[in-house]
Amino acid sequence: MKRGPCAIGDVLSEVMARRGYARVQAAAAYDAAWREAAGPLAAQYSRPGTLRRGTLEVIVANSTLMQELGFQKKNLLEALAGSLPDEGIENIRFRVGEIG
Repeated sequence: MKRGPCAIGDVLSEVMARRGYARVQAAAAYDAAWREAAGPLAAQYSRPGTLRRGTLEVIVANSTLMQELGFQKKNLLEALAGSLPDEGIENIRFRVGEIG
């Protein structure tokens, strides 16, 4: 293994990856984008979860809200794509769960 001076950017990237800071920043970005896309009332009773293979999981408080957000899915996807263009969000999957 080669030892010697490293670029500060490489060192910071490695530290961030090891400590999980990138995931924390991504979660904060998803949360902000979701609040903007969903609006204050829906955002109060829902939260974005993980992004896997282009599908963002959104946890909602109840089935009524899940159905309502399902009707708005196309508009929500457009808003999220505008807010997070580099994330590649192609679909949203809603799931009833604990909002905490």
